Amino acid sequence: MFSLDYVQLEKLFDFKLAWESLPFLLTGIPMTLIVAIAGMGIGMILGTFLALARGASSPILRWPARVYISFMRGTPLIVFLFILYFGLPVIGIELDAIAAASLGFGLNSAAYIAEINRSSLNSVDSGQWEAAKSLNMGYWFTLRKIILPQAWRIAIPPLTNVFISVVQGTSLAAVITVPELFQKAQIVAGRSFDSMTMYIMVALIYWPICVIISIMQERLEDRFSKFLVKS
Repeated sequence: MFSLDYVQLEKLFDFKLAWESLPFLLTGIPMTLIVAIAGMGIGMILGTFLALARGASSPILRWPARVYISFMRGTPLIVFLFILYFGLPVIGIELDAIAAASLGFGLNSAAYIAEINRSSLNSVDSGQWEAAKSLNMGYWFTLRKIILPQAWRIAIPPLTNVFISVVQGTSLAAVITVPELFQKAQIVAGRSFDSMTMYIMVALIYWPICVIISIMQERLEDRFSKFLVKS
């Protein structure tokens, strides 16, 4: 039967190194969250416009949006991080690592957010549009005041999943020298020659962050539900 005694466990995970390295690892959390929030913000803005363009009747708007979404969903994120950070300087455009990472995550997440928003918009009863039209409400007013609040309530869970994926994906930013959580772990692993302990520590730090985001999602859903009931 397979079993681990304390000595074997200590070889797998160095508790002393983990405890001593914890303060240094935690200094990477703010940068992880900055890149994730900035990327999600860019993705939300761009994704909303893409969703509207994707559902537009005009092929001039619809097809570019479809191509963009297909391309971004079908290519690796790390490729765009390299293009933005290492490739753009070739044509005279230089972005620092944080800006390149935020933009890369934003452009990539926008494709997924667009499909979520499009699906959420389509799930709102078409009778809402007809009722607003009968009251002489304009398209943008109806969209902003009636349709979007209902669509966002539906979109909150899948959008939260995208945000959690972005938070986890920020570990890729280490390859372009962003001083986030995973890069901090790599520094300690390089000094101590104990990669296993550091990678387990990274997993244990990411976990509660994602749990907190999930709790925030539930509270946001409750608030949206109460808002829609009052409306």
